Amino acid sequence: MITLLVTDRNLNVLGDPITQWTDIDITLRFNEPDSGSVALPTGVLSPAQLAPGNRLVVIRDGAYFTAGPIETPGALSWSVRGGDSGPGTTTLTFASDLASIVAEVAYPDPARAITAQTVARRTFTNANAEAVMRQLVTENVGPAALAARRIPGLSLGAVAGVGSAVTFGFRLDQLGDALRAVALAGGGLGFRTRWTGTGITFEVYQPRDLRAQVRYSRGLGNLRGYEFDPAAPTATVAIVGATGEAANRAFSEFVSPAAATWGRMVTVVDQRTAEDPAEIVQAGAEALAQGAESARLTADTVDTATQRYGTHYGLGDLVSIELNNGVELADIVRAVNLKATPATGEVVTSTIGTQSASVDPDWVRLLRDLARRLGRLEAI
Repeated sequence: MITLLVTDRNLNVLGDPITQWTDIDITLRFNEPDSGSVALPTGVLSPAQLAPGNRLVVIRDGAYFTAGPIETPGALSWSVRGGDSGPGTTTLTFASDLASIVAEVAYPDPARAITAQTVARRTFTNANAEAVMRQLVTENVGPAALAARRIPGLSLGAVAGVGSAVTFGFRLDQLGDALRAVALAGGGLGFRTRWTGTGITFEVYQPRDLRAQVRYSRGLGNLRGYEFDPAAPTATVAIVGATGEAANRAFSEFVSPAAATWGRMVTVVDQRTAEDPAEIVQAGAEALAQGAESARLTADTVDTATQRYGTHYGLGDLVSIELNNGVELADIVRAVNLKATPATGEVVTSTIGTQSASVDPDWVRLLRDLARRLGRLEAI
């Protein structure tokens, strides 16, 4: 059963719980904001609930599923016949609370206003990855941030004690890019937001290896279908440009073992603000990981009593899927989609694959990478 709550920006619940919806489509993403849409009969929501700045909370079977700001507060549609007949339909679109975090940037000195900066970069040297991620959030948008930058109700969850040592420096990097880079370098960590009923917590966690426990196959009856799309790498060599200009620019080259099979596919990484050699190494490793040989596996899975999203597996966990030819693949859960209507019930599908596996089109990922590179240049 799915129940909806509407809260204001300060997390106060507005009105009664909503169970009278007609269509729900939500996609949860690993280390990225969730997104979704909800359709309801017009008139179910009050004007106060449709006010700009409100949030939507989705509760599935009594447990938190996702929550975040409403982006389209009440698109209306009506027709004489069909699904929009009668009172018509009101549609809300929303993103998870993580969207508010990743939309900010990492200040060189988070304690000062952007007009009063006195240092070039925010640096972390040989620090625990989880600690770095928590610090980035708390000092830029959390309790330790400047008042104007704080997200209402945001706090840090319990320390998970995960991650390895990393060295990074940031100068107005998008917070989402910064968090993903540290998470990858720190051991493939995950991060998320969670609504507690009274506030929003930011959590860092270590995805689990569930290959033996969470398995999908036609024979087990929990796999309705799949699409398997292997792809060659897009980068087997990373050239990282460090400090200096023109002929004095320092460069480092990093070669993936995949180059022996696929040949040289070169990508150039601009890291001109890096001051620590460890940052150069991490930038090269990140570029090679992003351009590695990929295998996008989209599976239409079926929840069972012993294998259910949110109970037995989650985003980032390593799971197994057996293809019809007997080949068993293991990779991480990148996204989970929930579609539901009162007539058809709930259908849960998952996207499983390498880091480049995504539910987003290629052009969206290209624009994202372009924006990240341009952002680095503009911040110099």
